[in-house]
Amino acid sequence: MIGRIAGVLIEKNPPQVLIECGGVGYEVDVPMSTFYNLPGLGEKVTLLTHLVVREDAHLLYGFGSASERAAFRELVKISGVGPRTALSVLSGLSVADLAQAITLQESARLTQVPGIGKKTAERLLLELRGKLGADLGGAASAPLGSGPDIYKALTALGYSDKEAALAVKQLSASIGVSEGIRQALKSLSRA
Repeated sequence: MIGRIAGVLIEKNPPQVLIECGGVGYEVDVPMSTFYNLPGLGEKVTLLTHLVVREDAHLLYGFGSASERAAFRELVKISGVGPRTALSVLSGLSVADLAQAITLQESARLTQVPGIGKKTAERLLLELRGKLGADLGGAASAPLGSGPDIYKALTALGYSDKEAALAVKQLSASIGVSEGIRQALKSLSRA
């Protein structure tokens, strides 16, 4: 398994780049989020990689961050989602946006990505729930201040991630934890 590649950036043809490393040029497919952050041609570049071995090809996918590569690896584990689709998802949504969409179960955000239909979006939400959304989405969906503590309290009381995140979003960012929990419970009881 090729886990990382460091070399000189020779070509940029979205979504593929060519990196020369030790006299060998490696074609690497990257999501657009990584592509936009690449240095200029002729400059040094380092990417984390994921190698896909197929019967007819060895394909190398590159990522600018460990979280992007981890999200890609979770996506390709899902039945019906191949590397191209996973790359498309990561090109259309940042990892934080993807995690938030999973936590809030927002299939509409996923269907905005080219190549993702309603059924695929729902499968992604179902399969990634608790894997990607719980790790990154809890912190991403709650506002700063006491929001994360209120969010944790609501989920500990048995409310879903989506319900807790929506209740916390409705609160003022400067509210205290106990008052925030009280107001969130009040709004959740009305729903």
